[in-house]
Amino acid sequence: MEIAHITRVDQWTALWESGAPVLLLKHSTRCPVSTAAHEEFEAYVRTGRTDVQYAIVLVVEHRDVSDRIAADTGVKHESPQAIYVVDREKYWSASHWAVTKRHIHAVLDDETHTG
Repeated sequence: MEIAHITRVDQWTALWESGAPVLLLKHSTRCPVSTAAHEEFEAYVRTGRTDVQYAIVLVVEHRDVSDRIAADTGVKHESPQAIYVVDREKYWSASHWAVTKRHIHAVLDDETHTG
C-alpha cells in the first residue's frame, strides 16, 4: 500500500472531506520514539487493509498541517500519534509507545469497525 505524504493543508482537507477511512501518522523526525512508531506504522501498512488510505505528516516540517488535523479531528496533538478517521470522525487514536503494528491491527482489523 502507498503512504501519502501530507505536506499542505489542502491535501489534508481533501482527504478529510472525502470521508474515506484514513489511518494517519503524525511523525516527528527529531524523536526516537516517533522513529519506532513510524517503523510500526509502516509494518502494519505492508500487510494491512487495502480499503484504508494511509498518510503521514511530518509535524516539525509541516506544523500548519498538524495543527489543522488536531482541529478537524478534535485530537490534541502529540507525536508520534496515529489517528484513524472514518466519515470525518475520529474513531481511534494512540500516541507514543502505543503506536504499534499489533495495536493498529487490533483496531483496524476488527470486523465490527471496518468503516
